[in-house]
Amino acid sequence: MIAHDFGGCVALRAHLLHGARYRRLALVDPVACGPGAPPSSAWSGSAAGSSNSSRRRSMRPWCASTSPPRVTPVCAPPRSTRWPWTTEEGQAAFYRQIAQADQRYTDEIQPLYPSIDLPVTVCWGTEDTWIPFARGQELAALIPGAWLVPVPEAGHLLPLDAPARLTSELLAFLTA
Repeated sequence: MIAHDFGGCVALRAHLLHGARYRRLALVDPVACGPGAPPSSAWSGSAAGSSNSSRRRSMRPWCASTSPPRVTPVCAPPRSTRWPWTTEEGQAAFYRQIAQADQRYTDEIQPLYPSIDLPVTVCWGTEDTWIPFARGQELAALIPGAWLVPVPEAGHLLPLDAPARLTSELLAFLTA
């Protein structure tokens, strides 16, 4: 299982609370140790009552904040992470996703991390401004035998900031 961001919390909850079985678990900048959601100030100007054009404008700084300045911004075409959220349907989905970023979901499972008994790797962009690298260190320390893979010069959207490095690390882990 490979899981990123909120997907990391979902994968951990499925395993710890609902008995989902994985041979291996790779967590990529996951929301796993509270507080861990991206800063709400990044979308505070994007209230559901805003116009479509103001919501689209507010998405620009939100997704630009995912990558370190020296990395090609993920909002720049053709690697845009913003385009799915520009329609009314996409914007509604975005706000539903953000509304689910409740710390109670991580608080409920974090005490269970020491019981994880499968191979786990934690890949983390060292320049993640949303969920700091220290959270990755904390998570890896809580899971017995977990391996922490710091990825320098990468932010929260590690699959976009360092795709070759992440792919290499994941392949090595999954085929070990």
